[in-house]
Amino acid sequence: MATVFLFNDNHVLMMKKTGSRLYPHEFYSGLGGHLEPNELNDPKTACLREIEEESGISDQNIHELKLGYVLLRVKEGEIRQQFVYFGRTSDRQYVPSEEGELMWVEEGELLNLRTSKIIHFMLQHYFAHRHSDEVMVGTIALNDEQEPIMQWSRLQDPIIF
Repeated sequence: MATVFLFNDNHVLMMKKTGSRLYPHEFYSGLGGHLEPNELNDPKTACLREIEEESGISDQNIHELKLGYVLLRVKEGEIRQQFVYFGRTSDRQYVPSEEGELMWVEEGELLNLRTSKIIHFMLQHYFAHRHSDEVMVGTIALNDEQEPIMQWSRLQDPIIF
């Protein structure tokens, strides 16, 4: 999957969904979706496609789009990966989406929204380290008390064999 959090001043474009087949309650997410087969080695292209499909905002109005996180989890024996991008737009206008209700949310309110646990952990990390240029890999796990935790690692090329 590819997900993006688009900023305009101190607001972030979020999508409110009424539920999904996995979660019956209202929740919020960034824009995004599944990668097409031809995008598997280019999640940024998938991200830009999803932005335009879900909001009508074209890539000419997106600036400083960069990969910030690769989130990993196992679901029903399948390894799921999510590429999370952050960018800016000067365009506050969007078209209605069939995926959910789009809205600009003040960034200080993001952690108060109901999001998936992995996205909540990622947003906490982002706000604590938002000026870093590093790409972080996050895996979600359960601690000894069976509570969800995130494990973070910096994605880097160690230049060794």
